[in-house]
Amino acid sequence: MSGSNSSDASFARAPGLSPEAGGDHPLGLTVHNLPEAGSAVAHAQNTRHGRWKMLAVLLVCAAPVIASYFTYYVVRPDGRRNYGELVQPQRPLPDLATATLDGALGQLPALKGQWLLVSVAGGACDAQCQQHLYLQRQLRESVGKEKDRVDWVWLVTDAAPLPADLSAALQKATVLRVDGGALAQWLEPAAGHALAEHLYLVDPMGNWMMRFPAGMDAAGAAKAKRDLERLLRASSSWDEAGRPGQP
Repeated sequence: MSGSNSSDASFARAPGLSPEAGGDHPLGLTVHNLPEAGSAVAHAQNTRHGRWKMLAVLLVCAAPVIASYFTYYVVRPDGRRNYGELVQPQRPLPDLATATLDGALGQLPALKGQWLLVSVAGGACDAQCQQHLYLQRQLRESVGKEKDRVDWVWLVTDAAPLPADLSAALQKATVLRVDGGALAQWLEPAAGHALAEHLYLVDPMGNWMMRFPAGMDAAGAAKAKRDLERLLRASSSWDEAGRPGQP
C-alpha cells in the first residue's frame, strides 16, 4: 500500500539509520513513560477519601432523622408504651391518583412534607366517619403551636356526595377521593377490623408508620395525643411546618 511504502522510505532516509541486508528496515518504537507508582497510589487514596467524605456528608444530613426515630422507637427510659400500633416496616405513600371535591386531579405522594392524620370512609360518612373527623380536628388543635405541622386528611373511597352539613366542618381538612381497592393495598386494618375503623398516622417523609386502635373514643384520643406530641418533639430538629417548595 502507498501508505506503507511512504512510511518505509522515511525510515530509510532518517539520519543514523541504514537499511539492513535484504532490504528490511528497522522498526521504530516510541516508549511512553509509565506513571510513577507513588502518584498512582496517591490518586487512589484521594478517590477513596472523596468517597468517604461524600458518605460522611450524607450521614450528617440524615443524622437528625435517624436520631429522632431511634429515640422514639428504641430508647424508652421511662418504660412508656405508645397507644398507636407501630407499622413495621413502614409503608411509603403509593403513586395513587386523587381528586379533590371540585375535581382537581393529583397524586397521593403530593401530601408529603407534613404529619398526616388519616381517616378512610365512603362519601355518605356514617356516625363512625363523623366521629373520626371530629377526633382528627381535635387532635390537630390539641397540639397547639405545632398544629401547622399536622394535616388531617379524609380519603373518600367512592363517588357518593358528601353530606351538606359537613361542609363547614371540613374547611381545614384535606378531602380527597381515591380508589378504595388501590388504597387497601397500602393501608391495612388490624385483624378482624375494616379499613374505616381506624385512624392512621403518616410521617412527613410519606411513610405510614402508625395505626390507632379501632373504635377510638375521647379517652383513646387523649392517648393518641401523647403519641403525636412525642413524635412531633422527636422530629422537631428536621421537620418544619409546610411542604417544601410551597408558601
